[in-house]
Parts: sequence; structure tokens; C-alpha cells
Amino acid sequence: MDELLKILQTNALESRENLARMLGCSVTDIEKRIATFEKSGVIRGYQAILNEDQLDLEKVTAVIEVKVTPQREGGFDTIAERVSRFPEVRSAHLMSGTYDLLLFVEGRTLREVASFVSERLSPLEGVLSTSTHFMLKTYKRFGVLMHQDDSDERLSVSP
Repeated sequence: MDELLKILQTNALESRENLARMLGCSVTDIEKRIATFEKSGVIRGYQAILNEDQLDLEKVTAVIEVKVTPQREGGFDTIAERVSRFPEVRSAHLMSGTYDLLLFVEGRTLREVASFVSERLSPLEGVLSTSTHFMLKTYKRFGVLMHQDDSDERLSVSP
């Protein structure tokens, strides 16, 4: 992967000047490269990684394993694209193993997510079965620890 992309993944707010200094090129080069990545769709967006446990959110996140029958035309892509259009689906992945799609779904309550699964996802043509797992607590997200202990890990020394 391009070194510029690696740095942006870690900190998309890094100044163009610092990026240029780190990579040994001009600010103009950095701006052109970023613009090219954005225009080509390599960079799809920027977002902050939030510790949602510290926010007063009415939100439930579920991970849903979905077994599907691939479509004659389009294979898994047809149903995956259809499922991905639901606003509740935050992320969708084609998987190897015992299930085909892995979905990350959000709702305000457990009942709302359950309703989405039973009334909108499961009845879709090609969906064979689902298995829903509710996320209880996040320890690490996108490589960032959510609950860092601020205490000093050094042993205390007493005379």
C-alpha cells in the first residue's frame, strides 16, 4: 500500500505540510496524490473513530451472519448489493466459511434490529438463514483501543 495511504488511515487530519515532510516530497505533490486517490475512489471518505460507550446514544449494533443462495446472474454480488442498500446496514462483507455475508447493523433498540432481521432481511429471496449477535461492549475499533487506562503502569517506589 502507498505510504501516504497508510499515514492517512492512521490520522486523516495530519497536515499536508507534515505529510510532505514525512514522505520527502512537496505539499503540492501530496495534494495531487490525495486528489487522485479521492477521484479514483480509493479514498471513499473520512470519519472520526468514536468511543460510543462514552456517548449517551440510543443505539444497538448487531453482527449478522447470513447464508444466501447465489443468483444465477451476478452470484453473491446481486443479493449483497441489495442488502447493502438498507439504511440499517452499516457494513457488509462477503465471507468464506459457514456463512456468506457478514453484516454490521444498527438500530435504536434490540427489538428494532430484530424487526429488521425478521421482516426485511430474512424474507428476501435468496436468504437461507441468519444468525444475529448483539455487540455488548467495544474494546478496540479500527485499530484504536477504546478503554485506555490513564494510570501510570510503573510500580510505585517507596523508601
